[in-house]
Amino acid sequence: MWTTTSESVSEGHPDKVCDYIADSVVDAHLAGDTGSRVACEVLCKGNLVVVAGEITSGAEVDYERLVRGAIREIGYTDEAEPFCAASLQILLALTRQSSEIGVAVDRDRLDVSTPGAGDQGIMFGYATDETQELMPLPIVLAHALTRGLADDRRAGGVDWLRPDAKAQVSVVYEDGRPHHVSHVVVSTQHRNGATAGDVHDYVTGTLGPRVLGRWFDPGITFLVNPSGSFVQGGPSADCGVTGRKIIVDSYGGVGHHGGGAFSGKDPSKVDRSGAYFCRYVARALVESALARRAELQVSYAIGHAAPVSVRVETFGTGDDAAAARFVEQFDFRPGQIIRALDLLRPIYRLTTNYGHFGRPGLPWERA
Repeated sequence: MWTTTSESVSEGHPDKVCDYIADSVVDAHLAGDTGSRVACEVLCKGNLVVVAGEITSGAEVDYERLVRGAIREIGYTDEAEPFCAASLQILLALTRQSSEIGVAVDRDRLDVSTPGAGDQGIMFGYATDETQELMPLPIVLAHALTRGLADDRRAGGVDWLRPDAKAQVSVVYEDGRPHHVSHVVVSTQHRNGATAGDVHDYVTGTLGPRVLGRWFDPGITFLVNPSGSFVQGGPSADCGVTGRKIIVDSYGGVGHHGGGAFSGKDPSKVDRSGAYFCRYVARALVESALARRAELQVSYAIGHAAPVSVRVETFGTGDDAAAARFVEQFDFRPGQIIRALDLLRPIYRLTTNYGHFGRPGLPWERA
């Protein structure tokens, strides 16, 4: 028996605000030029947004309009707060992509007809049959809570909810399978005047039962806004930076992570496309009943299309030799990944919040 805990954050969390702006930049450039090379980083604090990085693109993008629009969509529109879509300051620090990196991406050094990897690195993909999403249960439930908070805020039924929030779910496993939820932690920003009792009653009496579904139990220990009042939140209070929620974005701490962030990068960056393809192959392994759990690792060298290594692990839940033969069918070269998953589309704003994996409609999540 063991306990596994995963965390999720809402779209109004300062780091996720930055991720959403960065992915909006990626989409805007791909919409105008599918050959765009985008590596965008964002910082938010107080009334300031900094958009920095390297972009080579034929698309014309109105960054100020894009940034304000993204922040308005998230819900930061209160003019009494420093971080407000209408009044914040925007600083741009953008240059073109390095020509040396550009050459490596445009062609493999051994085969000029094939794009090379834009950097070295290792990426992982994971799948498990413990949920219908083929994702670990703790991260599925954590995302359900933060997404539920956002849905209720947008619907207006809980008028004191504000955009910034976090959730954490602990699941007890027996014999390798989820048995019950032991603890739930929810911290949500709220309007001044909402009491601790208001927040606790809503989370334990409305949100929790609805989104946890069959995993809800009155015996769960709920810790709701454990620090007390949570009126000051979002980038008005805290600093946000792109790429700081990589475990939230992936598998919630189950399985491995190569360390590379996803948001703000076009699909020529294998940090993003390689991780997406590893998830796609891991899903295929589980769907083919070759394993109940599967993890893929791939590694690359800059300027080379063929991966340095590909490894599969089934954690004793399948035939490793059969799984390895199955994985050999897949082409892990970056250009082939982009074609197989049709990644040169403006789809990346859809990935930013509530996990890059386990959600329908994304090409690496199809059967």
